[in-house]
Amino acid sequence: MTSAEEAVRTRDLVKWYPKRDRPAVDGLTFSVARGEIFGLLGPNGAGKTTTIGVLTTRVVPTEGEVSVGGVDLLRDGAEARRRLAVVSQHNNLDRGLTIHQNLLMHGLYHGLSRTERRRRAGGLLEEMGLADRAGAKVGQLSGGQQQRVKIARALMHEPSVLFVDEPSTGLDPQSRLFVYDKLTALHAHGVTVVITTHDMEEAARLCDRVGIMDHGRLIALDTPKSLTASLPGGTAVDLAVDGDAARVRVLAAALGAEPGVSAVESGQDDPPGRLTLHTTADPTPLLARVLHVIGEHGCEVRDVGVRRPSLEDVFIRLTGRGIR
Repeated sequence: MTSAEEAVRTRDLVKWYPKRDRPAVDGLTFSVARGEIFGLLGPNGAGKTTTIGVLTTRVVPTEGEVSVGGVDLLRDGAEARRRLAVVSQHNNLDRGLTIHQNLLMHGLYHGLSRTERRRRAGGLLEEMGLADRAGAKVGQLSGGQQQRVKIARALMHEPSVLFVDEPSTGLDPQSRLFVYDKLTALHAHGVTVVITTHDMEEAARLCDRVGIMDHGRLIALDTPKSLTASLPGGTAVDLAVDGDAARVRVLAAALGAEPGVSAVESGQDDPPGRLTLHTTADPTPLLARVLHVIGEHGCEVRDVGVRRPSLEDVFIRLTGRGIR
């Protein structure tokens, strides 16, 4: 990817905080293509918040190179801020102003003329389905409406790169879908979107690529599909089987010998026996053989389910199960 194709770029980015025994960000290098929806994921303390802080000019890096919208942040932070916008997870709207005034103030901050401010604010409120609430105060809006106002405000100065922190946290299903559709529409119009989220399903649904951070480093970077395909074991077939412990152990060995089964895991509860079969093959024909083998061994199936690898599985495998 050439520099002209990059909307965001970091190279050997490092950030140390005082009295810390290790850097919050440790030699981070990655780029985001223009017009891409990119997800930055990581457990608490992984360094993603600091990274976004650097990319949005709120945090000064200790070392490294950073550019957003083709502008070097360290040389011209003011110009970079004109090219980017941030939709915070927290409600940082001015509660003393109407939602229309919130947008006008943002436009004024970015030097838009009065005519242009009014034109853009009116258009964005209409686009966000909020034209009839233009005179309402922030406290009179639902959480989903406030999120739409924050997105509208961020778009007032027509940024080329939009950073969105936890796009749908706390939103009802309808509001969540509206936000997803809006971010997808921005992507279609060439706006680069960088999101941070703890919702793996959201990241898989929205993002062209995701980067997973841990301990200040980037430990994975690819499309959601490629990352899930990289998991060993592939699809999992979960079985709940009735039968005594000895019979279930024999059954597990027999199922492990079936073509296409790469591994069999046994649960602890007995009865019924819990078995998980891992396969990289199509599970549909495998299921027919599995049910036949179970019957041959005098067992009965109580429950069966198929789990395909998810981005959450990748995340847990790479960062661990421990709570931080």
